[in-house]
Amino acid sequence: MSGKGAVLKELEKRGKQYYYRNKWWTPNTPVRSNAKGKKMMVFATKIVDGKRRGKIIHFGAVGYGHNYSKKAKQNYLTRSAGIRNKEGKLTKNDKWSPNYWARKVLWPKEKKATGPKKTTVSSWKQAA
Repeated sequence: MSGKGAVLKELEKRGKQYYYRNKWWTPNTPVRSNAKGKKMMVFATKIVDGKRRGKIIHFGAVGYGHNYSKKAKQNYLTRSAGIRNKEGKLTKNDKWSPNYWARKVLWPKEKKATGPKKTTVSSWKQAA
């Protein structure tokens, strides 16, 4: 992903939360997205150049279902396992990748397939 993110030591901290872009965030904890057309967002952290850094990642397209059948889950996880970034690196294990968070939160391997087949902006926002 582009950008190096914010250095966590330089952000205001309160308990386990950090103040970043006018909001208090618990690192690596997904919440409903405020971005048009996205389901969720997360203040994702990882070590870059020896420093723990964080950035906001939006993931999951509104209008598409997630985790709605065993076959759909298997197909999605197989397909998304091969997604690469601009540098040619796989994104499934990169915490700054929307693919990582979609696989972890929307299509979790260990969770039974019970999600919606389709989401709309109004249905997704009402569920919040």
